Amino acid sequence: MENTEKPVQNQKKKRSQSDKIGRLKYNQQLLKQTLSEVEEVKLMLRTIFAGLKGSFNFEQSLIERVACGDEVDKEILQLLFEAGTPGLLPKDIATKLEKLKITRHQVSRRIQRMNKRLEKEFGEQIAEQRGWHWSLTSFALETIGQTEKK
Repeated sequence: MENTEKPVQNQKKKRSQSDKIGRLKYNQQLLKQTLSEVEEVKLMLRTIFAGLKGSFNFEQSLIERVACGDEVDKEILQLLFEAGTPGLLPKDIATKLEKLKITRHQVSRRIQRMNKRLEKEFGEQIAEQRGWHWSLTSFALETIGQTEKK
């Protein structure tokens, strides 16, 4: 005997989560979850990097890629490197970069922004203030100096 009878009740097709709460809200939840996972991975990378910092060789291109947002930031770093240990006043940097139409306030803000970016990634600062002057830190001088020697 063959059992060819159909079931008494039809099996209902279950709705997906996107059908239940809406596609837009579901996509937003997925995006939020993905972003939080990416932040966790970044935190783990920073932790690993902090442990290996002593054996890691930094290069000028890496520092510039992380800290500098554009060509103006690179020009500021180059001027600070040329100035050496005493450093430069923000107004002096602004006058040397007159063709880029940058003010002394913008110079200070850009340097602080570069410090913040580098601090976030490597735990180091690129420039420090000595009185009113800005000068490169020993970390930045070593990194740029090694690249210049090569």
